[in-house]
Order: sequence, then C-alpha cells, then structure tokens
Amino acid sequence: MNKRILVPYDFSKASEHGVRYAIDYAGSLPGVDLQFCLIADQEDPERFEEARTRISSGISRIFQGELSWTTLIPGSVDGLLEKCTEEKADMVIMGTEGSSKADANTKTAELVLKAMFPVLVVPSGTEEEFKLGRIALVLGSNEIDDPNLLHTLLQIARRFNASVTVLTIASESDHFGYTEPEERNEHLLEYYLESFYSHHVYIKNEDVVAGIFDYVDAHDIDLVTILPNKHVKKGTPSEGRLTRILAQQSSTPLLTIEH
Repeated sequence: MNKRILVPYDFSKASEHGVRYAIDYAGSLPGVDLQFCLIADQEDPERFEEARTRISSGISRIFQGELSWTTLIPGSVDGLLEKCTEEKADMVIMGTEGSSKADANTKTAELVLKAMFPVLVVPSGTEEEFKLGRIALVLGSNEIDDPNLLHTLLQIARRFNASVTVLTIASESDHFGYTEPEERNEHLLEYYLESFYSHHVYIKNEDVVAGIFDYVDAHDIDLVTILPNKHVKKGTPSEGRLTRILAQQSSTPLLTIEH
C-alpha cells in the first residue's frame, strides 16, 4: 500500500480539494501516513500555523496514521519532486484548477509527467462526498510495459472494494481485443487485478479524450487511472500528450501510475 502520501498545499482553493480528498483517502485504516507540504513564496509562521491548525482539525479522530508537516519555499515543480524524494513519499495527492486549453502546460501536468511515482490529481470540481467504488483504467492497444504497476491499482481497489473497468478507445475497431498484445494484456489484468477486474470496454472514437470523458460521465466513474508511457522500459517513450490533457481537463480524479 502507498504508506506515505505527500499532499501539497499552496493556500489556493484548488489545493483545498486535494487536502480534503487526501484526508478521506487515508481514512481510518492503519498504515497510511499523511504529510502536508505547505508551499509559499516566503516564510510566514503565522499563516503556516493557521493552516496546520485548520487542516488538523479536519482530520477525524479515527485516523490511525502519522501526521507530519514540511514546507517548500519558494514553490516549484522541481522543488516539489525533490521534496518527495527527500521525504520518501510513496504517492502524491494534489488538487488542481485545471485548464480547458489543449496547448496549456499547467504545473500539475508538468509534475505528473516528471514524477516516477503515483500521482492522484483532484480537480476543483470534485464532489465533496468522497467515493471510490468505480475505477476506469485507460489502456491503449500496446502491451502493458510493466505489469507490476497494476499492483498499485489492486491495492486501491482492494482498500475501497472498488471495481475496475478497463477502457480502450481507438479510431479503428476492426481488431479490438484480438491482437496478441491485447490478449496478453487481458491475462495480465485478470492475474494482477484479481476479482476486482470487472470487464474490458472497447470504444471506437477518433477523439480519444472525448471518448474517455463521455464514458466516465455516462458510467459514474469515481477515478480515472492511466499508465503513462513517458518512462517505458520497453519500446519508445511517448511525449505524454494524453496524460497531460487528462491531468488538465478531467473533472474526475485522475491517478497516474509511473515507474
């Protein structure tokens, strides 16, 4: 299980959503620690103390993990990545305002593309009532580069007793599900996701992003998951365009699982 979760907080409304989601995500089960990283342009002891008091008061008494604090001054994507390494974070949960512009490059998207650990992005429009019962894993037609990445998804599905639907969207559907890589993926999914694996959906759509969002909205998905090909061990790494767009435009929490 992701035992140490780092939660960036830069005093923005978007980061408030990340804080609330992280607290609910950690819940009452033992073995999950939360570390909040206060981010500002300069030291402000009074403001930092007020934030610590307010965030701490929102944590239930049944929380069994360790609660800790750190600061990042000034804030930057590279600085946050270094902080995650220093603090040995297993995962980051962060809120984001997002952007509807296709050519935008937000700090959240930059972090997701550079991170070598799971990042859970919480859009500012996420419902306040926490739920994580339905997960959609977005896969291409290529063979899964590192099946061990599915273990992180299994841990989450097991923790919340969530079902995982695998979603593949492409402009051509003549060979959906019948290529050798896809057949190997199916065996991997059944093996690694155990009984939490529900089924595989193939959708023909020339606009992959629109296809994902349409499915997520129509089926009340609580978490979209993607295995970016930015740091693949086999084959050619991608530029991360789909990952970047999803990190910026998804209205549903997004989990990226990297090497």
